[in-house]
Amino acid sequence: MDLVKENKDIVIRGERVAPGQQKLLHINIDRLPTGTLIDIPIYVFNGKEPGPTVLIQAGLHGDEINGIEIVRRMLHKKYFKVKKGAVLVVPLLNVFGFIHFSRDVPDGKDVNRSFPGSKTGSLASRIAHHYTSEIFPQIDYGIDLHTGGARHNNFPQVRYTEGDEASKQIADIFNAPLTFSSDLISKSFRKASFRKGIPTIVYEAGESMRFDDFAIKRGIQGILNVLINFEMIDRINPLLKKQERSKHLLSKKWLRAPTAGMFIPKITNGSEINKGQVLGIVADTFATYNKEIKAPYDGYVFCINNQAVVNQGDALFHVGK
Repeated sequence: MDLVKENKDIVIRGERVAPGQQKLLHINIDRLPTGTLIDIPIYVFNGKEPGPTVLIQAGLHGDEINGIEIVRRMLHKKYFKVKKGAVLVVPLLNVFGFIHFSRDVPDGKDVNRSFPGSKTGSLASRIAHHYTSEIFPQIDYGIDLHTGGARHNNFPQVRYTEGDEASKQIADIFNAPLTFSSDLISKSFRKASFRKGIPTIVYEAGESMRFDDFAIKRGIQGILNVLINFEMIDRINPLLKKQERSKHLLSKKWLRAPTAGMFIPKITNGSEINKGQVLGIVADTFATYNKEIKAPYDGYVFCINNQAVVNQGDALFHVGK
């Protein structure tokens, strides 16, 4: 049998990107009330030699801008000089949310709770449908870039699907500071891709509507680690002087506000913690009480709520061991 010596064509909305080509394509979605057309821009970098096709996407939630900046910097630096396989790059999936400083589309629905979508459904559902129809048939792996929402600051972390060994392997190659499995959320992009047999990881880093340079650099390095591992691009000098091996968390727990008040963290995000250590306090405005939040076990804190005024039960720290 003859060996395959050439990569496959990438076809999106009837437009073909042959091996050795790169193009900027568009999936038309809808119009603003002003009549302005909104589409999803997709960069396709198709190598000459056979290899996997990897999707790198950002902005599924429009206010999660760290991922958008990761992709922008990589495009600007021309890091996608693909020689094997293909890379599909979506700098901004939810344009509607982005221009409204929101994770959702204008009708309040979450695109990442709308997959696989419907051709005649809501705006979020139609975005998911067009995207699923055009992108899923092309790709072998997915890297989905996110940040924390609702003032939650996520220390750089990669999440994979429990039981999906391929997604775990990609997460290990990505080598974020922290790695762990997480449940599949109903109608999410990752669950839809899992059902299609497409191993997908989620990189969570930073806080919505706020740039975090460390999170951005770790994200870029992680993507490069994956592409270099698959020999899709030539080796690039590491952006980071030192890459420690990722710490794998086996269990996780949210620590919540014991009462309403003002929340003052006493620890830096990403820190190692010891059982019984005071991580923060919740105090009232009249200095009549301080409620301490203590570490339940030895481990790491990988998310801190940056909301200063909290209600009882609000999630304050996400910790793991």
